[in-house]
Amino acid sequence: MSEFSPGLVTVFGGSGFVGTQAVRALAKRGWRVRVAVRKPHLAQDLRILGDVGQIQPVRCDITRPADVAAALKGADAAVNLVGLLFEAPGRGFDAAHVEGTRNIAGACEAAGVARFVHVSAIGADVNSEADYGRSKGEAEAAARTVKPDTVILRPSIVFGTGDGFLNRFAAMAGTAPALPLIGGGKTKFQPVWVGDVAEAIARSVTRIDAAARTFELGGPEVWSFKDILKYILRETGKSRLLAPLPVFVAATMGRVMQLSSLVGIAPVLTRDQVLMLKVDNVVAPGAEGLAALGIEPTGLEAIAPSYLWRYRRGGQFAANPPAMREEAA
Repeated sequence: MSEFSPGLVTVFGGSGFVGTQAVRALAKRGWRVRVAVRKPHLAQDLRILGDVGQIQPVRCDITRPADVAAALKGADAAVNLVGLLFEAPGRGFDAAHVEGTRNIAGACEAAGVARFVHVSAIGADVNSEADYGRSKGEAEAAARTVKPDTVILRPSIVFGTGDGFLNRFAAMAGTAPALPLIGGGKTKFQPVWVGDVAEAIARSVTRIDAAARTFELGGPEVWSFKDILKYILRETGKSRLLAPLPVFVAATMGRVMQLSSLVGIAPVLTRDQVLMLKVDNVVAPGAEGLAALGIEPTGLEAIAPSYLWRYRRGGQFAANPPAMREEAA
């Protein structure tokens, strides 16, 4: 298996939850990493993930072609991790996902960058009912149209310390009398560990044979939304009602809750997030996944207890919950 020799890789959006781990994985492989972000002063802590001078945060707005071209100057590879979970004034899905991706792919093609890895999501579909899923699908199409050898990675929900999924519901269980079982909790997920996603990114940058391929990244087990909520409650030692919530009611609530973004507050729920729950978020049959990259996936139950303990009464000194996953009722 032939590989690119480590050189300079520009990671767009590399200061987030997945990006931080991807930067670490690339630095460990010997790459010099330029982290292109909107606010580089908030990403200075990334420097300690590599050797002195190996990691450099720079300012970049991916909706500005000149910024993108400057961030790619001298780069051998690029990774796009920019993504929004909700829209806010001046920060829309189409600009961040579609326009930004097209700008990066175009700049890579113009500059002769050998490898472009675009991190998308399972559920990306130009025909999606949700603007998030539609814009993710259009971003993939834009990348492949401009730079046909783009590598596309589509993870399911990503878990790990600092994630926005398990932590959100664990925190909610600490104060709310019930957790919302949207659509009856039947939606299926294939949670993938952030460390495995980061390794997949690093291997996709390095492996020459990854060109023009799409990899769907999922963990070793499929979980229903209801199973995940029950697991969170068991791990955190909470007893809460799982309240069924019809999709149309949840979508209306999400539409109202997302108004908080107008004043700079991240919404607890959005209409798009509800609409995405109408479709299972699992690796498609026959799709290439972690195994195709030589990665053995790590299970949710092997990692989640290492950070969910903070939501238990007594914290790390609380009694451990039973080892076996509770079956859905």
